[in-house]
Amino acid sequence: MKHAVIIGGGHNGLVCAWYLAAAGHKVTILEKNDTVGGAAITEEFHPGFRNSVASYTVSLLNPKVIADLDLHRHGLKIVERKMGNFLPLPDGRALEAGPGRTRASVAQFSVRDAEALDGFDRMLENAANVLRDLLLRTPPNVTDGNWLSAVPELLKAASLGRQFSHLSLDARRDVLDLFTCSAAEILDRWFESDPVKALFGFDGIVGNWNSPLAPGTGYVLLHHYFGEVNGKQGVWGHAIGGMGAITEAMRKACEEKGVVVKTGTPVARAEAGETGVTAVITEDGTRIEADLVVSNIHPQLLVGVLLENAPLPEDFRRRIGYWQSGSGTFRMNVALDALPVFTARPEPGDHLSAGIIIAPSLDYMDRAYLESRAHGWSSKPIVEMLIPSTLDPSLAPEGKHVASLFCQHVAPQLPDGFPGGSSWDDHKEAVADLMIGTVDRHAPGFAQSVIGRQVLSPLDLERKLSLIGGDIFHGKLSLNQLFSARPVLGYGAYRAPLKGLYMCGSSTHPGGGVTGVPGHNAAREILGDIRARRV
Repeated sequence: MKHAVIIGGGHNGLVCAWYLAAAGHKVTILEKNDTVGGAAITEEFHPGFRNSVASYTVSLLNPKVIADLDLHRHGLKIVERKMGNFLPLPDGRALEAGPGRTRASVAQFSVRDAEALDGFDRMLENAANVLRDLLLRTPPNVTDGNWLSAVPELLKAASLGRQFSHLSLDARRDVLDLFTCSAAEILDRWFESDPVKALFGFDGIVGNWNSPLAPGTGYVLLHHYFGEVNGKQGVWGHAIGGMGAITEAMRKACEEKGVVVKTGTPVARAEAGETGVTAVITEDGTRIEADLVVSNIHPQLLVGVLLENAPLPEDFRRRIGYWQSGSGTFRMNVALDALPVFTARPEPGDHLSAGIIIAPSLDYMDRAYLESRAHGWSSKPIVEMLIPSTLDPSLAPEGKHVASLFCQHVAPQLPDGFPGGSSWDDHKEAVADLMIGTVDRHAPGFAQSVIGRQVLSPLDLERKLSLIGGDIFHGKLSLNQLFSARPVLGYGAYRAPLKGLYMCGSSTHPGGGVTGVPGHNAAREILGDIRARRV
């Protein structure tokens, strides 16, 4: 039996811990905050009002993880949105998306676009199926070792090649384009209406500080497409009790297997020598012996802080140093004394349970990005608002509501010499007013209905949740930071370059979102190394 210490009690750390404990090993989770969950937690942010703090909606949580951990038995319940997405427009019109809705809604803007929807969905679904098959696989790892170490990686690559060979040539071209082209380029091929392009293009910049015109945003769009809720693909949902209900169910599953969960226990450093990692030292000086250490934190915190003096390869340390993070995210929760009334849909309805997207065109999103780069934030930002209390009344007092505002684009760090101070602390309340005012333009009276708010700038997200640059994905989903290159080419198989040191967070394949997949895959590799006596 081995003793594994997992640094960081976010959802991937919990998943990894469960699989290791289920295999009979001793596991200890060390979490700096007073509760596990990382970015997937629920807090009371105003008296009587609770909501998900950072992550805020469910679709990408992997079905195998849900089933293996038996999360429903441990209290998890996920309900589907009554409408997928709702895009109100300045001219008083609106687009609706969801099963049985999208085609008729799109046809109001373009009959041609409505007729193109089936082909567009098939194209995305073909590519998403490839991704789904890749999710639970460990990427081929580029090695400098001898042929004995290279052969297994070649076999993995050959297996992937066979998988792609089952696709038609046209589908293979689509997959290539989705991985390399901009979201705008993909959408321009299929649609003519600006609002229709905006409806789909928003997924290309979610958690991605970039313009939808930038190469690579096609992949980010695809990344948000392959999820499912309750066995229904492409559906988004809400966890009753907020996102913390997911990680609370995971904690219960872990403790049932004997995992020791220590909250309020920040780690100061990991001890390592030429033979590998040997222990973890907490900030209060406690030394915890470990046969193996698994990092569920941002790689720059692992390498630059916890392993500052460890004998790591210099090239690995250098490349982690310029790992790119920063999702352009400004996150808010607001307490409401009334539901918003949208000019485009003044009556109550299913649209209030949808992802409400305020970004009427790809050009609007492009300008928001460019302005944020130049000035720190956009005067016309992108906002996605959800009102989870329409699906889960336990989050707010009777007759009241909570709303999640996922706001973009803002600069992860404000430009040097920024007027009035260069810290987000100097500007976040003014930007919060701007975000609320942006919603108010589409739903007059919204600002007046806000009776409390929680404001998290990129700096707050870094302080509170250790998200460097406020990056919700632990690193950009760019082509040079995906698959075998996540986080560094040569270390894409969840193993760090010290014996007994592993990585299981969102900086590993397949990347960010509340999926549980990095934790699942890392555990499989660790258990394989234990069986082969490599650790």
